[in-house]
Amino acid sequence: MEIKAIRMFDGGFMNQPFAFGGEEGKEAFDEQIIYRSSLQNFLIDTGKEVILVDTGFKNGTPAPAKKLGAPLYMGEPVADYMEAFAQLGYKPEQVTKILVTHKHPDHSGALEYFSNAKIYISPEDADAMKLEGENIVRVGYKDGAYHNFTASEKICDGIYLIEAKGHTKGNSIVIAEDEGLFYMFHGDVTYCDAALKANKLSIVFEDLDAARQTLDHVRQFIKEHPTVYLSTHCPEGYENLEMKRIMTI
Repeated sequence: MEIKAIRMFDGGFMNQPFAFGGEEGKEAFDEQIIYRSSLQNFLIDTGKEVILVDTGFKNGTPAPAKKLGAPLYMGEPVADYMEAFAQLGYKPEQVTKILVTHKHPDHSGALEYFSNAKIYISPEDADAMKLEGENIVRVGYKDGAYHNFTASEKICDGIYLIEAKGHTKGNSIVIAEDEGLFYMFHGDVTYCDAALKANKLSIVFEDLDAARQTLDHVRQFIKEHPTVYLSTHCPEGYENLEMKRIMTI
């Protein structure tokens, strides 16, 4: 199994109230404390299949502006999603499955470019996006518990889509098992690794109670299993992958 980052933005920043303020409120944190930001999604090559975990913005989407005092700035453009995908040496028709952690466009905007792929997504987020067609798989989490997570669906050997509501009403995460490590593609359960370590939720959620439960489950899993934590919105996402760095909390 090979896992690769599809990198779209880098060199950005987010402030602590954005990354930490979901429960206590933004006012409880210091806007002058800044964390690095970026944008990347991921590709899993199993040797038999090419599977995407999320897709970035649709090609040509204007880069978010850099504003003084902005709570989140993704960074300078590295490449459009499809350019970054092609740079890894793949063609769209090779992709067999796309696992969507949630509906937001920085995770789902480029779905249309992969006509051969089955798209796995929660029913709630599929409905919110009004996704239709034979290639849309509304995941029922039919395989039950996965370790301490209560609901999961096995996608193929070693890859699981796991219910993890909160950030959106249908939020999910993906875990891939390879050579004794657990690679956790968590979408936006946290926006930076510092928030995971500090046990803080961001201000972006649709169900706060569910988001707290999800973060608790994620932290418990990481404490019990050697986990490489693959974030979407901070450079540690691709750095952890490159170094196979096991998260400690």
